Amino acid sequence: MCRWAAYIGQPIFLEDIVSRPGHSLIHQSQCATQCHTAINADGFGIAWYGEKPEPGLYRDAMPAWSDQNLRSLTASVKSGLFLAHVRASTGTASSRNNCHPFTYGRWSFMHNGQVGGYDCFRRSAEMLIPDSLYAQRKGATDSEALFLVAIAEGLEQDPKGALERAAARLEALAREKGCAPYMRLTAAFSDGERLYAVRYASDEHAPTLYHRWSETRSGRAVVSEPLEDGEGDWDEIPPGSFCTFDAAGLTIEPFCPVRQPERHLRESLARSAAAR
Repeated sequence: MCRWAAYIGQPIFLEDIVSRPGHSLIHQSQCATQCHTAINADGFGIAWYGEKPEPGLYRDAMPAWSDQNLRSLTASVKSGLFLAHVRASTGTASSRNNCHPFTYGRWSFMHNGQVGGYDCFRRSAEMLIPDSLYAQRKGATDSEALFLVAIAEGLEQDPKGALERAAARLEALAREKGCAPYMRLTAAFSDGERLYAVRYASDEHAPTLYHRWSETRSGRAVVSEPLEDGEGDWDEIPPGSFCTFDAAGLTIEPFCPVRQPERHLRESLARSAAAR
């Protein structure tokens, strides 16, 4: 499975999360400890927010540890909100378009997990993406499909509810046409003002997720794995949780994917089109 890290707070250099810590994201790409796949070599990406509403985006299909441009970028760029990801493919090709984070307008999204048997119902999953959003479909992953379906479900107006509905629709396909585990999900996404994170699974094995406030940085890191081996003050986010991080602190709510009636989907699509 993939590894990822996100940050919100006072601006810091990206390297303070991505490469400098003892168990940084780049280190995890070579030696992850809390997932089935120790090596994450199928690409990487970073989305960061600065002066503009839309995030900057840098992605490549090469292993993160071998890219000197990545180290130069993270050593030079400061941001108060960013998402970083190293990829371990669950079946789709290693390509730049399949690397996280994915972006749409001011939104950025990254995912760790799987939708069980996705290759068996990929066409059906694609049909969940409305025509108005399909031009944004650049790659072939279940992660990008989940993001675009969530946008169609009203992510811009209702982040928690939209992701619950999108996850429910893909989980329903996995139960009908795929295989167990039907859904394992940790994800982080942002509109440039708030950072959202979710931890969920249809079984007892939700991917790991932690957060920690740093007084030194005046910011909070949200990660798949703690960034330093000896730090004991990382808090684990419980399974079935939806988190909102902003200037006011942290809110944790239950995350309960429930498929909604088709009428609700039509209303969500109308709201999304009106917002554009």
